[in-house]
Amino acid sequence: MACVKLGSKSDAFQRQGQAWFCTTGLPSDVVVEVGDMSFHLHKFPLLSRSGMLERLIAEASSGEEAGCVVKLDDIPGGAKTFELVAKFCYGVRLELTAANVVFLRCAAEHLDMSEEYVEGNLISQTETFLNQVVLKNWKDSLKVLQTCDDILPYAEELQIPKRCIDSLAAKASTDPNLFGWPVMEHGGPMQSPGGSVLWNGISTGARPKHSASDWWYEDVSTLSLPLYKRLISAMESRGIKQEIIAGSLYSYAKSYLPGLNRRQGATESSNRLHPAGSVSLLSEEDQKNLLEEIDSLIPLQKGLVSTKFLFGLLRTAKILRANPTCVLNLEKRIGMQLDQATLEDLLMPNFSNSMETLYDVDCVQRILDHFLVMDQVVGDASPGSVNDGQLMESPSLMPITMVAKLIDGYLAEVAPDVNLKLPKFQTLAAAVPEYARPLDDGLYRAIDIYLKSHPWLAETDREQLCRLMDCQKLSLEACTHAAQNERLPLRIIVQVLFFEQLQLRTSIAGCFLVSENLDGGSRQLRSGLAGANDGGWATAVRENQVLKVGMDNMRMRVSELEKECSSMKEEIEKLGKSRGLTTSAWGNVSKKLGLGMGLKSQMCSAEEGSVRKQGKMVTMEDKDKGKNGKKTRKNKNKNRI
Repeated sequence: MACVKLGSKSDAFQRQGQAWFCTTGLPSDVVVEVGDMSFHLHKFPLLSRSGMLERLIAEASSGEEAGCVVKLDDIPGGAKTFELVAKFCYGVRLELTAANVVFLRCAAEHLDMSEEYVEGNLISQTETFLNQVVLKNWKDSLKVLQTCDDILPYAEELQIPKRCIDSLAAKASTDPNLFGWPVMEHGGPMQSPGGSVLWNGISTGARPKHSASDWWYEDVSTLSLPLYKRLISAMESRGIKQEIIAGSLYSYAKSYLPGLNRRQGATESSNRLHPAGSVSLLSEEDQKNLLEEIDSLIPLQKGLVSTKFLFGLLRTAKILRANPTCVLNLEKRIGMQLDQATLEDLLMPNFSNSMETLYDVDCVQRILDHFLVMDQVVGDASPGSVNDGQLMESPSLMPITMVAKLIDGYLAEVAPDVNLKLPKFQTLAAAVPEYARPLDDGLYRAIDIYLKSHPWLAETDREQLCRLMDCQKLSLEACTHAAQNERLPLRIIVQVLFFEQLQLRTSIAGCFLVSENLDGGSRQLRSGLAGANDGGWATAVRENQVLKVGMDNMRMRVSELEKECSSMKEEIEKLGKSRGLTTSAWGNVSKKLGLGMGLKSQMCSAEEGSVRKQGKMVTMEDKDKGKNGKKTRKNKNKNRI
């Protein structure tokens, strides 16, 4: 910290209890009372420096014969500051620093210690120190601004906070290596073996600084909220990027709000060294006011602050019972960038008075609604981007797809809550657009967990819940699980089996198409055998073998499905009386599903056709080998002749 020494005389002041005495050898002729402290001084040093003391001493001397007593209860800085003023008047050595210059400057103005009385008076000395030393240094400017809090009305009259804020804002927008330290070369500062910065070969004892944009975050976090807000406003007016401002707000909020950092203890994260130097723990009311102010200062722009930070603010706002407008603003901010959230962020405990559910499902519902509104406004989502139930690869659908996956995971986490009502679960699940889910496996898992945790649901409620998912968008693993899931309604199981068989038929039809293409290719290969090489023919043979393996796998899968259908048929016959589904009814269902010998005969005919095609291909290969053999023997006979 920079300092300037004033005066040259040795200290002639002694304290005795609540009184100060000047030991110059002359008896005191004036007593100045500042609060509960009294100063026994002499008139001439005070009269020659202060216009206000001159007037007060004149009034006191004319009214009293026994002695002169002057009261200064309203002097800025109190008795401690007047002690320094008295030493200055007597020419005693003292240090003018960033920690006391504000008090001395305001006290000098209050006591009218201008150049009118003596050259180099206290007003000019403190002003020179402020302008030429303090405002040119980051640390000193910050320290002076911190001390302004104690005597802010007096400091505002002299525009000291404004000058410090302008100085800090200007320095925050420039390279930190250009002030407070010697200017370094682009190659980096020279360092001593101990790692400190060298200036003209002399170690300064300081560590090299980095010019990252967040170097000033921790420093300004020591400011009080009113001064910090003014500093941020000044920085914005100077064109500092919004990302940098948002980072500073995050650092400031994390310093005073313990709820933002789960890993940090409440005492460690909320105890701060304030400008006055005392450790203070913010009360809940102060924390709530701070949170609401931080919310108003954060720029309303997507991606400026992390989603985790916003969730931390929202969680803390609910704990502190913040203004509903603040909570709503935070929910909107999160909704703008919900695609950047994680499942852990969404799992917010329910802090409402009702405590209906373990997690705050209503809050997540509102956040999702905000996201969907913003998504429609910017045109990120479009149902036209769906092709046969599959999402086309489009960057615009990526956010809504990520949110759909996130909500499905959230539903699976809250589903075990027995207090979670069915309408609330359905509303949240149905809020995600259908085109946002490429597969419904995540939704099926959440529904299955909910059914398992709520076994008392009626059959109609189960069917209504299962209608949320599209059986055509279940993967093979999900279909296999659903076909054996006793918690699902029978109608849903039948639909799963039906769509699974449709997928198998489509796959089989695709195999037939590939087989026909291979057959046509082999005929073309035989017609142009003279120009074909052995490598191309071998490739066709390998592809035919791969096709045969695929057909074998398909046949095994059909056999497994037939076994599952048979077991289902037995179970349905046992429950025929309660379900009202007879054996003839099962026959109708089987006909609709196409199960039975029809699919098996198709598989057999497909396999036989493949074998016949392979036989033809092998025969052609043997003929070619024979012809080649004859040609070889003829060549050998010619060589012999």
